[in-house]
Amino acid sequence: MEHARGSAIYDPDVTRMLSTLAAQGRRPLTEQTIAEARETYRTSCRVNGLRPVPMQSVTEFIARCSDAAIPLRFYRPEGSPERGAAALIFFHGGGWVIGDLDTHDPICRYLAHASKCCIVAVDYRLAPEHPFPAALDDALNAYRWITANAAELGLDPETLGVAGDSAGGALATSVALEMRESPIPHPKVQLLFYPVTDLSSESAGYTRITQGVPIVADTMRWFRNHYLPLPHHPQEVRASPLRAANVQGLPPAFIVTARHDPLYEEGIAYARRIEAAGTCVTHLSLGGQTHGFLTLGGLMEAASITLDLAGRTAALWLSFIKRENKARL
Repeated sequence: MEHARGSAIYDPDVTRMLSTLAAQGRRPLTEQTIAEARETYRTSCRVNGLRPVPMQSVTEFIARCSDAAIPLRFYRPEGSPERGAAALIFFHGGGWVIGDLDTHDPICRYLAHASKCCIVAVDYRLAPEHPFPAALDDALNAYRWITANAAELGLDPETLGVAGDSAGGALATSVALEMRESPIPHPKVQLLFYPVTDLSSESAGYTRITQGVPIVADTMRWFRNHYLPLPHHPQEVRASPLRAANVQGLPPAFIVTARHDPLYEEGIAYARRIEAAGTCVTHLSLGGQTHGFLTLGGLMEAASITLDLAGRTAALWLSFIKRENKARL
């Protein structure tokens, strides 16, 4: 059942969430300083997020790469093998400007529990202090470091996937695209939750979603302007994976879109494009939901349901890959 609010049809939990956020006095991010926006987001994720799921272990690492030291958080779910475990490398959302390991800790825990896979969360550098391509460079370097150190981490480098929400979904898509031709093991699955896929133009969602929900068109413009200042051009493929000349050879994808999201149309366009190029795509389109609902999982049941579906999908694909690899030996 969905509820009408003005001219929009929302999931009932969204209606309650909007009332809760209004009562909390949350100002639009576009009216806040960078420091205020980051603290607002941390507070919202802590107060409104999913209840943390216990893990077998949670460990902090530093991926020391040539141009950066990248903090990582390693989640090992209950029952995970100590060696040869499958893993998802997770990139948090927040428009490349806000968010960190703590804001997405409950999501990573829940996804680890649902998938029975380890999760390695990446704390990439944020804009505007570190504009494009710093976040993407960190994402790629973290992926390379994890694969190179897989044995020490107890992981199987041949059964790694990538995952992320919003801006983190954009990073996951770009890692999957750029690793296709790499000699190191490439991702075997990608979980993309309402991903940013095109900064080169504004899709119809930027006209539709202008008020009423936490993330609207102006919010996305605020993020984009901090992340991608001149002289970088938004049509650069590394910033707009939907514009990649070739999207063949990508791993199976679980893609989530939300109707009340300015990114809705570009997420659908990316799902359709990679499916047409031969990728196996599972597309979950939530007609009553908004952008960012995973970080509001304490208020909206759709968050846990979506993570359950995504985790089980990833587990199926990675277990299939593991069986195929064993059969070749």
